[in-house]
Amino acid sequence: MTLPTPDTDRHPLLDESPLPYGLPDFAAIEDSDLEPAIRTAIDDHAAEIAAIVSNPEAPTVENTVIALERSGLALTRVLSVFYGLLGPDATSARLDIDRVVSPLLAAHHSAVMTDQGLFARVDAVHSALGADGSPEAESGVDDETGRLIRRHHRDLLRAGAGLDDAGRERLTAIDTRLAGLTTAFGENLLASTSESAVHVTDESELAGLPASTRSTLAAGAADAGLDGWLIPLGLPTVQPITAWLDDAGLRRRVMEASLRRGATPDHDNAPIVLEIVRLRAERARLLGLGSHAEHVLAVETAGSPEAARGLLLDVVDAAVTNARGEAKDLLGGDDREVDPADWAWASERLRADRFQVDDATVRPYFELERVLRDAVMYSATELYGLRFSERADLAGYLPDVRVFEVFDEDHDEQDAGIGLLLLDYYARPTKRGGAWMTSFRDQSRLLDSRPVVVNVMNLARPAAGEPTLLTMDEVTTMFHEFGHALHGLLSDVRYPVFSGTSVPRDFVEFPSQVNEMWARRPELLAHYARHVETGDTIGEDLVARMREAERFGEGQATVEYLAAALLDLAWHSLSPEEAEAVTDIDRFEAGVLAEAGLDVPGVEPRYRSRYFQHIFAGGYSAAYYSYFWAEVLDADAAEWFAARGGLQRSSGDAMRREVLARGGAIDFLDAYRALRGSDPSPAALLRRRGLDSSVVGGREVAAAGRS
Repeated sequence: MTLPTPDTDRHPLLDESPLPYGLPDFAAIEDSDLEPAIRTAIDDHAAEIAAIVSNPEAPTVENTVIALERSGLALTRVLSVFYGLLGPDATSARLDIDRVVSPLLAAHHSAVMTDQGLFARVDAVHSALGADGSPEAESGVDDETGRLIRRHHRDLLRAGAGLDDAGRERLTAIDTRLAGLTTAFGENLLASTSESAVHVTDESELAGLPASTRSTLAAGAADAGLDGWLIPLGLPTVQPITAWLDDAGLRRRVMEASLRRGATPDHDNAPIVLEIVRLRAERARLLGLGSHAEHVLAVETAGSPEAARGLLLDVVDAAVTNARGEAKDLLGGDDREVDPADWAWASERLRADRFQVDDATVRPYFELERVLRDAVMYSATELYGLRFSERADLAGYLPDVRVFEVFDEDHDEQDAGIGLLLLDYYARPTKRGGAWMTSFRDQSRLLDSRPVVVNVMNLARPAAGEPTLLTMDEVTTMFHEFGHALHGLLSDVRYPVFSGTSVPRDFVEFPSQVNEMWARRPELLAHYARHVETGDTIGEDLVARMREAERFGEGQATVEYLAAALLDLAWHSLSPEEAEAVTDIDRFEAGVLAEAGLDVPGVEPRYRSRYFQHIFAGGYSAAYYSYFWAEVLDADAAEWFAARGGLQRSSGDAMRREVLARGGAIDFLDAYRALRGSDPSPAALLRRRGLDSSVVGGREVAAAGRS
């Protein structure tokens, strides 16, 4: 394919990109373009909204709701580029821009969503549809358009369009302030994580670390202008590297550094957390609700904080029992308490001894390129008929970002491409921690737009000439994020608001977690898991031992997750008065964990509040429970896939038709029932995790669920 000749008059951000699929022309974009483009796009969007409001014709679906859906395309385009760059490459210049534009964007969003003229027009269209949920056919609109009308009407009400002048003014002030606070939280966390990296000057302290890992740490130290080795920190409390560190003193230094994030003198997130919680509680009160959690969960499949909390509490006893048993195992039957800094290391030793499995044994079977080509992409081909072709002629936002064109192999037309996939797998100092999927462009038949999606991870870059070897957890994460990518790539909706992963937080993780199952399927392991030096296929005995070893530790893993999820719900279930009364974050956390029975010696929450990026600088406030909620669906669906023979195209077609293609244009539990043939049950998840179902309430997800 011949690329178009550059148009020097075309703005690299405000105008549509001429590259295939609308891939941003990153080579033409300068940081100096970003803030002016955002300001211009805000003004343009405001003018578009004003035109809708001032239209002298009576409100209709076309001139009001679909016009609203078409508005702000330039702003969407600019922001997808800005935030698509900020996450994986948060340079100081971009952080400066973020500080400036975040409050501007919050104020603009609030102004649009509380515009009384706009709400009046949308309300008129909604009233004609039938607010009681009358069939769309009776109103002359199709199902997806009916959902679009209800969605915009709902979102305007939830944003405060129904408030009086004083209420809307206060809401705008809160939203603007929250935008600045969440930005500051993320900046503090990035800075304190960087400055808390553990510097090692005595190589003897690195005993237990593979040579390749030592090389990576030495390169990181050199990049920072230091001698020796530098251990960077990831998002969770327990740092994976501690599993390999034989030196107990260094393990404690790493744990202390991890817990210190967001609490260093110049980057203390404590006052930010408290103000965010108070403002979110006040905002919910303004909207007539009891708490921020109630506001958030009203549009999730869980439906209410009580339903979400109930699902988590139902498994606390089983998880804690297992975790305490695991602790006793780690100490050889001793009743002493395990130091949290030692848990990962002791677990790795026990797995190596009991199951003859450790990372040094397993990682040579999981070389990055083979995992990508022969596992992650291969499974998508088998299930969904997709083909992936690397486009060396298309550039990502950094030199090590790879671009793939994705084809539907069943499509007969010459131009059968459905979108682009960008892969950004290696860590860099300016990349925020964790792994995620995002998009530079979403699918929409209304806009004739095909998706451009991105998968991001934070893999350690190997020394020059050495292969990138993955842990089983990293392989699983690759499959997880690829599941999100498939959700975006296989979207087939008319309206962009429903595209791809634009679904409730507690449903968005369902497709990605289902995709994880393929990493461990025997037929796929035999296809891709080959020793990097000998080429030998991973043995069935090693696979069996890996499964047994993975089962050990599920109690601890579940407890640390439940602790974080319940902390999130506790913070966001506070009334304004209760939020104002909290002044000590550590005391609040201790109280929540003790009340839930999750104050288990040796087990730290996956995230403490000061570095809980998901809920204070991400989109998961009051919704971190959603990973577990989605895992109930995922485990249940995984058994359905397995019963149908695993990697079968017929099963993939059903998943594509009922879930992936429909994005947010569905009733989510109805879609699950259409796929599975029944309501979801937590029984499969309990079997997967090896938890004792006798102590679990057996709650049906569907009983509390809603679309």
